[in-house]
Amino acid sequence: MENENNLVNRIYSLLSTMSPIDKKISEVVLNVPEQVMDMTISQLAIRADVSQASISRYCKMLGMNGFHQFKTRLAQLSNEDVGYYKEITADNIQESLNSISNNKNSEIYNTLNNFSTTVIERILNLLSSARIIQVIAEGNTFPVAVDAAYKLNQLGIFSIATDLWETSLAQTLNLDDNDLLMVISNTGASKNLISQMQLAKNRHISIISLTSNPESPIAELADAHLNIAVRQKVLRSDYYFSKIAVSAAIESIFLLLLSRDESRVERIKFHEDLISDKKV
Repeated sequence: MENENNLVNRIYSLLSTMSPIDKKISEVVLNVPEQVMDMTISQLAIRADVSQASISRYCKMLGMNGFHQFKTRLAQLSNEDVGYYKEITADNIQESLNSISNNKNSEIYNTLNNFSTTVIERILNLLSSARIIQVIAEGNTFPVAVDAAYKLNQLGIFSIATDLWETSLAQTLNLDDNDLLMVISNTGASKNLISQMQLAKNRHISIISLTSNPESPIAELADAHLNIAVRQKVLRSDYYFSKIAVSAAIESIFLLLLSRDESRVERIKFHEDLISDKKV
């Protein structure tokens, strides 16, 4: 499993499934972490406009035995490990661009830095040994699925992806236990993707997943899961899945597979030569 010592990554990954009260506490923790480290439980309760009991339940929800342990874990994190969200406003373009840069760098750092070597090794082995890899995703995440299939095919690993779920489901029906399903999702709670994974499970097809919530149904159904860090808001509300972070994860898998077998470089060059006549 991914490194669970990063408390802030855990808060971000669970935000989409938190109760309104837990989200209020999280907003304070993520917006002014250095102040929270010096607060008493009553001060945080007042700041978040919740009860002290809610703070205690919040700490236990995150796996802490109490508020003291929560603050200790928060204080142990470096700026790189944390990468708190930087606000973006229309008032100062340059400052906002710097904030976007910080957010995206933090997403990539906290995504790749927290991958487990054991999980990555298992994923590389599953990808290398699969007869066919089907990559599935929905909505604005689907372009990442297409990119993943493109990269894997360049390496000589036959991969498919389609944006029509009915067709995608039919493709899964043609897979067997020599094949692999790769699932890319934000919250990890898509009904269509979950039903497709259950179909694959029934056919003894191995599954890997990439989501922003390691405790989501999709993550729990998968044989191997990679957690994608989120640090970006839309319209000052919910944090959302970053295509930059998940693309960095796919790119990393691609480069690791390439490093395992340098003969794959020739396949990529050959493919690039075949399509080069389309370039100016």
